[in-house]
Amino acid sequence: MFDMRSIAAICASLCGAIVFVASVQSADLQTAESLFRSGKYEEAEGIAKSEVEAGTWNESWPRLLLRLQLTQGKYAEALTTYEDAISRYPSSLTLRLNGIEALRHNNLIERSDVEITRFFTALQSSTRRYVSRDNLVAAGRYFTERGEDARKVLEMFYDRIRDADPDFLEAYIATAELAIAKGDYQVAAETVTAAERVDATDPRTAYLAARALESSDPKKANEAIERALGLNPHHIPSLIFQAEAAIDREQYDGAIERLNQVIAINPKHPEAWALRAVLAHLDGNMDLEKEHRETALATWSKNPKVDYLIGKKLSEKYRFAEGAAYQKQAIAMDPDYHVARFQLAQDQLRLGKEEDGWKLAQSVSDADPYNVVAHNLVTLYDRIKTFETLQSGDIHVRMQPREARLYGDEVLNLLGEACEVLCAKYDVEPDAPILVEIFPDQKDFAIRTFGLPGGAGYLGVCFGRVITANSPASQGERPSNWQSVLWHEFCHVVTLEKTRNRMPRWLSEGISVHEERTQNPAWGQSMSPLYREMILGTAETPSSLTPPSQLSSAFLAPPSAMHLQFAYYESSLVVQFIIEKHGIDQLKQILDSLGAGLSTEDAFIGAIGPMEKLDSEFERYAKELANHFGPDADWSREGLPEKGSIDEWQAWVDEHPDNVWALQSLASQMVQSKRYEDAIKPLETLEELSVFTGNRGGPMEMLAMAYQQTGDTEKEKQILLKIIQQSSDALPALERLIEMELREENWESVASYAEEVLAIQPLLPLGHESLAKAAEAIDAPARVIRPLQALLALDPIDPAGLNYRLAKSLDNAGQKELAKRHALMALEDAPRFRNALGLLKDLVSEDTAEDTTKDSGEDPEEDAGEDSAGDDPVANPVSPETQNPTTN
Repeated sequence: MFDMRSIAAICASLCGAIVFVASVQSADLQTAESLFRSGKYEEAEGIAKSEVEAGTWNESWPRLLLRLQLTQGKYAEALTTYEDAISRYPSSLTLRLNGIEALRHNNLIERSDVEITRFFTALQSSTRRYVSRDNLVAAGRYFTERGEDARKVLEMFYDRIRDADPDFLEAYIATAELAIAKGDYQVAAETVTAAERVDATDPRTAYLAARALESSDPKKANEAIERALGLNPHHIPSLIFQAEAAIDREQYDGAIERLNQVIAINPKHPEAWALRAVLAHLDGNMDLEKEHRETALATWSKNPKVDYLIGKKLSEKYRFAEGAAYQKQAIAMDPDYHVARFQLAQDQLRLGKEEDGWKLAQSVSDADPYNVVAHNLVTLYDRIKTFETLQSGDIHVRMQPREARLYGDEVLNLLGEACEVLCAKYDVEPDAPILVEIFPDQKDFAIRTFGLPGGAGYLGVCFGRVITANSPASQGERPSNWQSVLWHEFCHVVTLEKTRNRMPRWLSEGISVHEERTQNPAWGQSMSPLYREMILGTAETPSSLTPPSQLSSAFLAPPSAMHLQFAYYESSLVVQFIIEKHGIDQLKQILDSLGAGLSTEDAFIGAIGPMEKLDSEFERYAKELANHFGPDADWSREGLPEKGSIDEWQAWVDEHPDNVWALQSLASQMVQSKRYEDAIKPLETLEELSVFTGNRGGPMEMLAMAYQQTGDTEKEKQILLKIIQQSSDALPALERLIEMELREENWESVASYAEEVLAIQPLLPLGHESLAKAAEAIDAPARVIRPLQALLALDPIDPAGLNYRLAKSLDNAGQKELAKRHALMALEDAPRFRNALGLLKDLVSEDTAEDTTKDSGEDPEEDAGEDSAGDDPVANPVSPETQNPTTN
């Protein structure tokens, strides 16, 4: 590390000279640069080489030749070019930086270290010489690689260069590269946008745009990569980007195709061979994996990026233990390679090795303050430390304290049941604790899960033995059912444990959704009019079914949020089909084979046959299911009005009385116009056609509203019951059912619906209050205690009244000491609360009578109703140890 004051002084001196630098390029140089940008490397190399050999006095020629040779993996030639050029241009920082790369790829590690030292010496001496903008960018890159504060590098080098010359592309490129490396994608995106205004013909700008958008907008990122490859079909970083994306989608043949393109350009490209090692690992061929890794390291044996990249891609496949092992190898090669240290921190956290993980994350954040992801994570850790940890056996749940009081026990109970049911079903015994973290702030969930804010749409994520989840507090007025979410995620724990984290994403998600539906028909997903159409397709739109062999790709960069939801549903149907046709034992055999290291294809072949057969059989199965949904309905969209009025839709329905889309549109417009009585007929027709589903705002909810508004309470109740049978998060329907049952004093039904409300939104007083009322009405004091305690944790308007009710219930349940405490708490808030005073007096009198009886040997039953003279419970209510501490 260098003294930042000396760096600042160097920068100031250098930047003072850039205004005097003129850019002189010959037409031939511009032609050669253009050929390089377009991927015609050999042609450009021929021009550059002839100019260098001719002795043309222009530093740009050997620099260009060196870049071309490095790009093509001609490392020995690149070293010769560098050694010849640096003697002619000893002050060229750009040349020296490329020379360091040439030395490294000739495995001359010690010489590269010497050259790094020489770079700084040349940098110091250059402050008194003519300095180019390229050299300033090279200086910034040098200091970045040496671990200097990236923000200072931005300010002192790149920002100053852009201020002095707003049209200098390299400064924008360097800024974007640095921002991406540090996880500051917003700055990267803004910088690339500015760079494309300067020059949109350089494929690097489009590539960097893709990197900046990769996590936030995959569709635009893909468009940017296509743009980059349009400018240069041989742009290696873009081809590597596509290869990584293909690996993510489990399109391994496509990944190999892209990597082969890279290797054809540069047979020694380290990243290409590292990714080939990843593919060999995923295929279970460890010997080939070792061979490809050795090839990746053949030219630079201490290249930490090789093991970092292999480990990172394995971790993205949820193979965190293998990924962590690779990161440790990368760090052994270069202890200051912070990206590997931070990836290891994330791997350790996802493996449940929290102490090591948090320490590593903190060390990276301290050493690299501009690392946005590390900063986010260590900041979050301070908030997590305030959480409460609940434990039942090997299940550890970490929650915000108030939420832990409200439904922490229920979370533990649900996870315990899931463990018992699913572990027995899949023959799994987890051999380490399982950690579940529930976040009331969606941003915190995203940072813990993905490293950055975002992740909208995700309710929970399982990494193996670590689950992160959004609490109902983070989800607005209509949260998802937290019980179904945790059941889904715990199923991932089981299947990932069984396969040692070696399973395709679609299979993992499919089993979890299927097990949701098995546990509770209202959980998971089911057939709907829209899913039916997506399976069968229409005259205008082809089927959205993805063959199981390619189904993991449907989870990455889906065309819409609906397509992503459909991917979950379709995956569950594939699992359902496998179980129905082949049996649960064959499904478990597939999982066992994956855990043993077999490829997905081999695992399926061994259990149920080739994937191609599954693809074709499943397509028939899914289409048959879809055709059995609403078989008597008219599903045609042909000729439907685009923006019809109620009268136009009514006319259409009169001619097509069974058309689902027309009936839905007509009913929707009638409800919006508050023509509830008119809406009932088309909605009842949809019910008769058996196309009702419990989706939010759908026909069932509209029909329930129409019945309510027209006073048909009995029919409304029947529809509400159907809604909650088909939907796991039908909060409005449950609230209405509670209202109805309270009026009829059907207390068991009130309690049942209240429990279902709390499975969706435990932060809502309605569920707890309804449970308490029902228990009080049927004189079950033990069942009153828990909901009243929850209501007290929800910052009630009348805490005195709640404490009094809780004191009474505790008294009736035989918990006298706690009853006195809550009676005192009621009096603390309302000192003149007569009922609380009376209750406290009775409680203290009972204590006094018992003490007297013990002293006299009399039977306490005989004098239970008598008070001793002068025994004033208000003046001397209880002994100090039973008092509420806040009243002392």
